Amino acid sequence: MRNAKPGLTVRSGEQLKKMNVLPDLTSQGFSEVTMIPCSSNHKASDESTQLDHEWAVILAGGDGTRLKSLTRKIAGDERPKQFCSVLGGATLLEETQRRAALELAKERTLFVVNQLHRRYYAPILADIGSASLVAQPRNAGTAPAILYSLLRIAAADPAAVVAFFPSDHFVSDDTKFMAHIRAALDTARLRRDLVILLGVEPENPEVEYGWIEPAGSIQGHARAFGVRRFWEKPNQVLAQVLQLRGCLWNSFVMVASVQALLDVIENATAKLYRSFACLTPLFGTPAEAKAMTQLYARLAEINFSHRVLARVPERLAVLKVSGVRWSDLGEPKRVMASLDVAGVRPHWLEAASPLFAQLSG
Repeated sequence: MRNAKPGLTVRSGEQLKKMNVLPDLTSQGFSEVTMIPCSSNHKASDESTQLDHEWAVILAGGDGTRLKSLTRKIAGDERPKQFCSVLGGATLLEETQRRAALELAKERTLFVVNQLHRRYYAPILADIGSASLVAQPRNAGTAPAILYSLLRIAAADPAAVVAFFPSDHFVSDDTKFMAHIRAALDTARLRRDLVILLGVEPENPEVEYGWIEPAGSIQGHARAFGVRRFWEKPNQVLAQVLQLRGCLWNSFVMVASVQALLDVIENATAKLYRSFACLTPLFGTPAEAKAMTQLYARLAEINFSHRVLARVPERLAVLKVSGVRWSDLGEPKRVMASLDVAGVRPHWLEAASPLFAQLSG
């Protein structure tokens, strides 16, 4: 095989072919090649090769309805929050892009967007090639968005390890946060059967977040723990109990091999999986957009946490994030709290003060 790298076993879509996700690649000149194991002087080359299979997906297709009362004041139009300068300066999408770029290459970063938002994302992503855009015809929830991007990556790199980033988060220290991502990437490369969630050490008994209850530590991986169960938006008393019990906020940032994620989706919602997988031969062709428009017209909204993750706790691990302030910017009060943590006063704050006063009252 041309361009094969030392120390690799190249299987060129073998596992995905068994799942009928990819067409038969052997007919296109690909074959299985086993290379001679590399010696110690190829260590740097091995590390570079591993990085070549690390991908990022930035989820930016949501409608941002919960924050519309604030984003209208910030931008003066109906754009979703990820396309707004909520924290001053860059948009939330640009901040997420810069954060991911600390560990993951631009050429292996995909952006999941909604075609209905094109006038908002096109200027921000003007230097991003079409191959890096996963343009959904509409927002159908997180499960279709994640599955579509995974199949695109699997078609290009069956050995990929993928990190998913929502584009509406506040992170107080990008470098420290991405150090946790690095730990998750390294773990996922060794445990290709697990989906690793980043669980944030809670600051308070938040009732609007999902919570993760950790189980015992994963053998051989001191920082990773099993997942006993999810608790979705608990009441105040339960949230206090969960915090005392050592449970973690679910950040919805996750890292896993592409194969592990496709497996858990197929096991949890086979119908959704098959509806996308049968279209993979069309990827990169003019027929892809039309086929996806027809598929999305039939899709109900499907939440990835509820329909997939909550059904397969045995395939999950959680990595605890500490030493970093984090928030899902889903509500105006969280935006205000994040501005206080960051110590910034954006230009729109004075105009929005009556809204914050109303909320606090």
